[in-house]
Amino acid sequence: MVGTSGSGKSSLAQRISLQLGIPHIELDAIYHQADWTPMPDAEFRAAVTELIAQPAWVADGNYRGKVGYLVWGRADTVIWFDLPRPLVMAQIIKRTLGRAMAGRELWNGNRERWTNLFSLDPDQSVIVWAWTTHAKNRAQYLSAQADPAYRHIEFVRVRSHREAAAFVAGLGAQRKPA
Repeated sequence: MVGTSGSGKSSLAQRISLQLGIPHIELDAIYHQADWTPMPDAEFRAAVTELIAQPAWVADGNYRGKVGYLVWGRADTVIWFDLPRPLVMAQIIKRTLGRAMAGRELWNGNRERWTNLFSLDPDQSVIVWAWTTHAKNRAQYLSAQADPAYRHIEFVRVRSHREAAAFVAGLGAQRKPA
């Protein structure tokens, strides 16, 4: 599952996981250690390699440069949650504000920082990150669909919440026994 930050890929991956009865691997939860410290690359690769060795799973995250080649090498399907930039921005602002106000833990003790809401640095603000990476992600995933290295992958481009709901509902016939 790929898509711009704030598109809803983790939520959609969780719904797919539940519908199919398979594990959900949230790459952000592995990568972002306490105090937002990135997991060292070798450890990240090892952790992801172990998780994707399972016979079935759904993973979400945009880590193509770090572990994407591992994930995509074992994947049979890549779902690209490609929502329009205005919708992604509305969602990520609402989500980030809600998380900051509630003080909700994301992973490994990490919480949204109020100061990051006002930062213009994409490495500090997930909102700015989403804005600056939206077009790049779109170009990257369009290109990947035509890459012969990924001919073993079925690409599914989901462009709305309605399409996402229909996709998940259509998975009912594929549900594996628990």
